[in-house]
Amino acid sequence: MSELDLKVKNALVKLARALVDQDKAKVLVKPQKNADGFWFGSGNIIEIEPSNYLLCGRYRNHGDSRTGTGSGTRGLEFSIFQGSSPTGPFIKIRSFSKEDLSRPESYVISIEGGKLFLGSNGLEMIVSTEKALKYPKLLSDFQKPGTGVWSIDLISGETVDELNVSKMEEIQSSQDGATLHIKDPVVFKTANNGTALVYCSHPFNWSSSNTGLALRTEDSDSFELYTHAFIERGASWDVACTRVTDRLAVPRLGCLKDLPGLSLYFYDGAECLRSLDENVKAVSRPRGFSCEELGGLAWGWDSEFPKIQRLSVDFPLFVSPKGTGCSRYVSTLVTKGGIMASWQQSQPDLSQPLVGNFLDEKNYKGILTI
Repeated sequence: MSELDLKVKNALVKLARALVDQDKAKVLVKPQKNADGFWFGSGNIIEIEPSNYLLCGRYRNHGDSRTGTGSGTRGLEFSIFQGSSPTGPFIKIRSFSKEDLSRPESYVISIEGGKLFLGSNGLEMIVSTEKALKYPKLLSDFQKPGTGVWSIDLISGETVDELNVSKMEEIQSSQDGATLHIKDPVVFKTANNGTALVYCSHPFNWSSSNTGLALRTEDSDSFELYTHAFIERGASWDVACTRVTDRLAVPRLGCLKDLPGLSLYFYDGAECLRSLDENVKAVSRPRGFSCEELGGLAWGWDSEFPKIQRLSVDFPLFVSPKGTGCSRYVSTLVTKGGIMASWQQSQPDLSQPLVGNFLDEKNYKGILTI
């Protein structure tokens, strides 16, 4: 992969920090309760037309699949909101329950990440759900009571009202132990007018979180698996989890004006999928763990996609100053006048609302002028 000047790398990190500004974040959508285990997010904001924005995400209430799902509701609703500004306010216009997203042969146990995408055939809603399916026979002893298998489905329609659940189709799943659970889709256009589907995968024993990639060509309706290792897990703060959540095609201004097109990739990371004990004499810091990940950053030339390189090597870049420190599921939108960033942010009550920050064009131009 071709290198990038250190000053430009530093400018990219500065831009990302200005976008995911923990102190300037404003709540966009609250969870159903201000308490531990209650979240809203893991979606995105898109612009349908000028002054017409759609926001999506899933409501999640307390529960823990690691000990069986009988202890809580978990992901219960995927919702779509509408607003006239990327910063809101947003009004809910449609929602999908577990029952809505279930099939006769596979009831939905929990809903997780999803995205809205304007494709060639109209609006696409791509959402991940845990379905009441059995593990492959050789792995069956590892399946905990009340749990299922995660996969990703697509629902399309000309408008939000026309999203037709009866025509829902599965677009990514796995029967391999190393990648059994497929979830948290990220969707964007590639340089050759194709569509990239980036997703998170977990092995059957939930020991890590990884990032895979499937591609859809311009003249195809289906996604073909490209790799289960779009970016390798890191060596320190992100050794257990490296989950890409967004791709931002950076405007070619300032120090990027004469360079080929490049993109930033936001990702979630963690040292371990369980909370680690700390020595009282050691450095006290948020370490990240399952459902409480921290944020990192990578970059790549658009012409060399899917090659990307991390910028947050030793430490995370995005940590909430509140609660557990969790800052995850970043999503961005370049729109008229600036760039909108949204993400889940831990609060003092340990809830995770969807928060956002708008960086106007003047400010991001200034950051990229070095």
